[in-house]
Amino acid sequence: MPPRGWRSWTEATEAEWAVARERERVIRALAEGMANRAAVDEAMVTLDLSRSVVYELVRRYRRRPQTSSLLPLKSGRHTHAHFLGPDREELLAVTIRQFYLTPQRPPLAALFQEVRLRFAQHRLKPPHYRTVRQRVQQLPSHLVLQRREGAKSARAKLGPVLASTLRADSPLDVVQIDHTPADVIVVDQENRLPIGRPCLSLAIDVASRMVMGFQVSLEPPSALAVSLVLTHAVLPKAEWLADRELPTVEWPACGLPDRIHVDNGKEFHSEAFARACQEHGIEVEYRPREQPHFGGHVERLIGTMMGAVHLLPGTTFSNPQEKASYDAEGRAVLTLPELERWLGLQIAGVYLSSAGRPSRPGRRGWHEGSCRCGFLRIRRRSSWIFSPVSPGESSGTAFISTGFGTGATCSAHGPGGERSRSLSSTTHGTCRVCTCATLAVAIGPSPTPTSACLRSRCGSCSK
Repeated sequence: MPPRGWRSWTEATEAEWAVARERERVIRALAEGMANRAAVDEAMVTLDLSRSVVYELVRRYRRRPQTSSLLPLKSGRHTHAHFLGPDREELLAVTIRQFYLTPQRPPLAALFQEVRLRFAQHRLKPPHYRTVRQRVQQLPSHLVLQRREGAKSARAKLGPVLASTLRADSPLDVVQIDHTPADVIVVDQENRLPIGRPCLSLAIDVASRMVMGFQVSLEPPSALAVSLVLTHAVLPKAEWLADRELPTVEWPACGLPDRIHVDNGKEFHSEAFARACQEHGIEVEYRPREQPHFGGHVERLIGTMMGAVHLLPGTTFSNPQEKASYDAEGRAVLTLPELERWLGLQIAGVYLSSAGRPSRPGRRGWHEGSCRCGFLRIRRRSSWIFSPVSPGESSGTAFISTGFGTGATCSAHGPGGERSRSLSSTTHGTCRVCTCATLAVAIGPSPTPTSACLRSRCGSCSK
């Protein structure tokens, strides 16, 4: 701690710092050697200072040999000088600690009134308003936030931002899942009366920013909601889009992910979720508690979707300030199926055309990623089984269910109109992202097929 009256280098202007450096070149030689009369006279001429000032600079530099010791001193009071006296300073500090640093978060004006009251009770002269404000401003920011807003808010605003180790190089490496209350009121299908805000569950592929699937219902987040959004993410979307009268919309996302990244909600710690992921070889990774930025991809997707939802009739907006006098229940017109159809069109028709980086939007990023690792993942117990497809051979789209509460089944929509095949058959599949025929997958006790290199490209991707 420098002696009183000395200045820190952080308070010096550029001109003052230049003066201090020029002084140091001269004063250092005097401080380290003999400050004889001839040397002092030369320093007086060089620095244009009086003899007494030169001797003072030598004394200060010997005491603390730093450039800031030679800064020009300012006249007047020190910036943080206190003149209230020990009793008044202690009473002011106690008042700030007991009244201002509380969860009630009183304003500065209320603090000043409390200070005047307590000083009057102790028959002491109250400090000026500027003095009270200065003491508050000198408090550590972390302490003020922790006492007034809580430790969580202090960590979020001032704590270190931990670097995420989440890495995804290709589609289906990592999928993030999260839930949020939708900012819109839905109505029933018979009487068109408001029935509440639904819960929206979303799954997004980290590498390509492709939305894998979603689920919307009036039920709170649960293991069932997780199973439904995973089922929607894993299965092809063609039939789902056709059932909702969106046959021309392209949504190529499907396939089993390698890893699922989720928060610490109880639905993600359920036995059904854990065993289903283990059954299909999916690794579950939990993000740190109270660190929402670790799930930034799905959190950003939720923000984008809610921004679009705010344009719908019956929206509740994000907070009461934005809602103002808007009558959300009175203007609600969408039923739950209509909202689901709108979300499908918003995701597949709007978001996927503009998601991710400008040079690699969601749908394009999904196809580009599939070109680097184009293969279909269908798992039978603990081993991957692949078989090449002959050029020109007919094919369909194969997938496997998520297995929540049921046994794993294989469905195939072949060109001959077959709706399903047993697990003991060999069915043709597609690249897990592209729509071109690339692999035939053997499922069950059929003759063991030859292994295909996981990095081999399909016919369309190799172009």
